[in-house]
Amino acid sequence: MVLFRLLIITLLLVLALVIEYSASFVFPFIPFIRLILAVYILSSVYFVFYYWGKYLAVQAYAQLLIDLLIITVLVYLSGGLGGSAYFLYVFPIMAAGLILSSKASYLVASLSAILFGGIVDGVYLGIIPDLRAEGAPRLAVGTILYTIFIAWAAFFLLAFLTTSLAGRLRKTHAALREAQKELSIRERLSEAGRISATMAHEIRNPLAAISGSVQVLKEELVLTPQQRELMAIVLKESERVSHSLGEFLDFALPTKQVFSVMSLPDILDETLKLLRGGGELNGKIEIQGNFARSGLHFYGNPGQFKQVFWNLIKNSIKAMPQGGVLSIDFGKPNGREIEMHFADSGKGMSEEDQEHLFEPFYSGFEEGRGLGLSIVRRIVDDYEGRITIQSGINQGTEVIIRLPVRGPEKN
Repeated sequence: MVLFRLLIITLLLVLALVIEYSASFVFPFIPFIRLILAVYILSSVYFVFYYWGKYLAVQAYAQLLIDLLIITVLVYLSGGLGGSAYFLYVFPIMAAGLILSSKASYLVASLSAILFGGIVDGVYLGIIPDLRAEGAPRLAVGTILYTIFIAWAAFFLLAFLTTSLAGRLRKTHAALREAQKELSIRERLSEAGRISATMAHEIRNPLAAISGSVQVLKEELVLTPQQRELMAIVLKESERVSHSLGEFLDFALPTKQVFSVMSLPDILDETLKLLRGGGELNGKIEIQGNFARSGLHFYGNPGQFKQVFWNLIKNSIKAMPQGGVLSIDFGKPNGREIEMHFADSGKGMSEEDQEHLFEPFYSGFEEGRGLGLSIVRRIVDDYEGRITIQSGINQGTEVIIRLPVRGPEKN
C-alpha cells in the first residue's frame, strides 16, 4: 500500500508540474504541492510503523481512512465535480478488498461515496468555496446528481468485483498451499519407499540368520538364567526389527493384490480378535459403533483393509493409555462411495502433529515408527479415496475414510 501510494502521488506531482508550467488555466499549485509533501511525510511514518510489525490490520485501516481524506482534498483542489480526480477513490476501494476483506472494501466504498457527495454538495450550496476559475459555468442539478450517481455506482461495482476477485485469489492460494503440501507428502512417501526397500534388502537376510543361530544356541547349550534372559532379549529385539522391516516392505513394495467382494465388518472383527489375543486391546477400551450390523461389503483386497484397520486401531490404543472409547461406524451414504469412521476419546493431536500427518517416520507417540498412517494413506490413495482427520488436544481424534464404490470392471 505504501509503495503503490508513493507511485501514484509521484505521478500526480509530475502531472501538477506539467499543468503549472504548460497549461493556460489557473491551477491551485501551492496547496496541491503541500498536500503531496504531506503524503510523502505520511509515507515515511507508515514505513516506520510497518517495520514495527504490530497491529498491521489497524495500520491498514488508518491508512485507508487518511487516503480517503487526502483524495477528497485532491478532488476539491482539482475542481470538484468539474475535475476528474475522483477516479482516485478506486485505489483505496481496491486495496481494502485485496488486502483486508470484503466488508472493508464495501466500507471504503461507502465512505468514498459520502465524502465525494459531501464535497460536491458543499461546493454547489456555497458552503465550501469554489476554486474553479471565475466565470466557469454553473453545473445543472441534473448533471450533478447524474455524475454523483454514476460515481457511486462505480464505487460499489468496483467493491463487488474486487471482493469477488480477492475471494477467488484466496481460495486459489489455499488450494495451491494444499497441493504443495500434498506433493511434499507424496515425495516423502516415495523416498520412504526407496529407503525401505534398500533397508529390507540389506538387513532382513542377515537378521534372519542371526535370529536363527541364536535360537539354535539357546536350545542346544546349557545356559545360566542370566544367559537365557540375554538370549531372550536378542530374540525379542530381532523379532521387533523384523516386524519393522515387514512394515517397510508393505509400505515400499506392495505385492500383487487379489481383489474380491469382501465383508468389511468380518475383516474388522478378525482384526479386533487378533489385537485382543495379543493383549493390546484390553478391557480398558470399549468398542462401540454400528460396524457389526452395517453389513457393508466392498470390492478390494482383504489384506490391505486388515492393514488399514490394524494401524488405525493401534493408533487409537496408543492415544488412550488409560482406556477410553473407540467408536467405529461404517456407512454407505450414497451409491457412489462408502464411509468408515474411527473416533477415539484419547489425548488427540497437537497442531504440529496435524501438520505432519501422513509423513513417513514422523510419529506423535514416543515408541511409534511413523509409518502407520503413511501406510493407511497409501492404501486409500490406491483406491482413489479420501482420508480426513479431525483432532484436538484432549478432544480425541476422528479418522474418516471415503472410498468410491468399485467393481471387477474397474480393476
